[in-house]
Amino acid sequence: MNAYQTIADTADRVGESPVWDVRAQRLWWVDIEGGYVRSTVPGQAEAVQSWRMPERVGCIALTPVQGQLIAAMETGIARVTLHPDGQVSTVWLAHIQHPAPGMRFNDGRCDASGRLWVGTMVMDMSLASDLGGLYCLDERGLTGPHVTGLLTPNGLGLSPDGGTLYLSDSHPKVQKIWAFDLDAASGNLSNRRLFVDMNDWPGRPDGAAVDAQGLYWICANDAGQIHAFDAQGQWQQSLTVPMPKPSMCAFGGADLDQMLVTSIIPAQTKDATRGQSGAVIALQPGVRGMPEPVFSRFPASV
Repeated sequence: MNAYQTIADTADRVGESPVWDVRAQRLWWVDIEGGYVRSTVPGQAEAVQSWRMPERVGCIALTPVQGQLIAAMETGIARVTLHPDGQVSTVWLAHIQHPAPGMRFNDGRCDASGRLWVGTMVMDMSLASDLGGLYCLDERGLTGPHVTGLLTPNGLGLSPDGGTLYLSDSHPKVQKIWAFDLDAASGNLSNRRLFVDMNDWPGRPDGAAVDAQGLYWICANDAGQIHAFDAQGQWQQSLTVPMPKPSMCAFGGADLDQMLVTSIIPAQTKDATRGQSGAVIALQPGVRGMPEPVFSRFPASV
């Protein structure tokens, strides 16, 4: 097992969407099923701060204002201001008409031009419903789906030059990662191709991050590993983590050389036996990441 440090032992039911703010040297993440956005400054004495959200939050993104995030929830995407007293101010930027009940936003990430790409899914994964899609939020509002037929969209990441967008489907019936060409000016996606078939590797492809050299790091849910693939989809290395269900990774720390990993507590796990499941940990992968893009292409509020 690779050496690690526990950043926050918050017992997140579904910890996800770690985002490192280089301006404040602060980590943000969510507990989807717990209904929280959380934050901490690693290495400082301050406790983890948590904010109860009005809906489940699938993912978050930074904004130009510190302490203010974009949150993709169940019925829409909002700009949320997280106050020190635990209160939350919400301004909705877009609402969505899902094609079926019981759906929400899931994994998302900003591209270098300040757009937010975000997937939707049917929350009950046992239904194996392919009604999920990939959407985009920018000054035009919420557009899409730009990709259809998704069961559990995950693994969003951008190449260092911004020209390639990665997307996975972590459902047990799919377990694939695709790459797309992304036109930065128009936001158009094209040339969808299979990047990695994760059926050939341990674990299901969950959340991901791309390092400064272009390696794509994908959390292998159910396998307790994080796999790294180069831009041609060739395996480079795997890291072993102290929980069976790592959910998403991000680069952080003063030199962006730490890999920050959220995790999920497996079903029916008792708190006394969960170990590091539900915690956020930091690894030293031997590479550096890139600063997380900030969402800047605001539509008119709805």
